[in-house]
Amino acid sequence: MLELSIQDPHFNEKMLAIDALHQVIDPELFVNIIDLGLVYDLDFSQPDQLVITMTLSTPHCPLGEAIEAGIHHVLEPFFPNRKIEVNIVWEPPWDFSMMTDEGRRQLGIEE
Repeated sequence: MLELSIQDPHFNEKMLAIDALHQVIDPELFVNIIDLGLVYDLDFSQPDQLVITMTLSTPHCPLGEAIEAGIHHVLEPFFPNRKIEVNIVWEPPWDFSMMTDEGRRQLGIEE
């Protein structure tokens, strides 16, 4: 799960990226990838690169390429001097507990 620390030297960049990634909607669930809890890490440690580590709701997600294209579309204007790299991982496997309260609300899931 994506965690932030105000002591992180890239805190402001990560917040900007998270705000932008709220615009990327999972085309099957109709909730953004941040509130779904699909984004695990944003790595700004290399000055010319941004690496997004994330998962998809299922390993056989037919729209993974569309999600990745959406990520590039929303991040490239904010980080034009960084190569955007998306790493899809399957560990830990995604489940509904990774969602934010807002994501659960949008899907009508009661706690």
